[in-house]
Amino acid sequence: MIKAFFVDFYGTVVHEDGEIIKKITEIIYDTGRVENKSEIGAFWWNDFQSMFLNSYGDSFETQRVLEEKSLVHTLAKFCSTANAKELSRYMFEHWIKPPIFEEYKKFFASSPVPIYIVSNIDTADILKAIEYHNLTPAGVFTSEDARAYKPRKELFELALRSTGLKADEVIHIGDSVSSDVKGASSVNIRALWLNRFGKEIPEGVESITDLLGALDKIM
Repeated sequence: MIKAFFVDFYGTVVHEDGEIIKKITEIIYDTGRVENKSEIGAFWWNDFQSMFLNSYGDSFETQRVLEEKSLVHTLAKFCSTANAKELSRYMFEHWIKPPIFEEYKKFFASSPVPIYIVSNIDTADILKAIEYHNLTPAGVFTSEDARAYKPRKELFELALRSTGLKADEVIHIGDSVSSDVKGASSVNIRALWLNRFGKEIPEGVESITDLLGALDKIM
């Protein structure tokens, strides 16, 4: 019997920071030395991901720290005169006031079970975003709380332990196969991939097209 939803936040309940990333990439391109703009995004993402995946336990660092570090590295790589702290501010402003997907109200109002937010983000930032949109989750668990990021299992284990729920009593919803589906599956939580944009569905992955689709899975 399903007793709760665990729900990712950025990209699932609210919009990701894609537009902000484009803006920052444009600034780096205009102030640096690079022929192909795509090189900036590729380097920035790979540098961030490398630090992100190695950030856990005693080596854990917050998203804000990792984001600024990755920007410092990216600016140096492309000889940009832009300021890393200023560029980071654009990201941080998005994190605390992100646009929200339209169906969130109906999902929160219609869910017959509690909804817990389980997110790879800093605690203070997501609490501000939740307050900004007047959301009322049953609880919030972050990577900062667990000192580890999805797809590592620590965040899911923390959420299960704190709620007193068993893995087979929960469905996790998220927009990332590599982070949400892989992470939830690692602790035997059933995962629903939120595939809003009609991407090809990997074999063995259960998908929905919006949050409301998750309600049909527990009826």
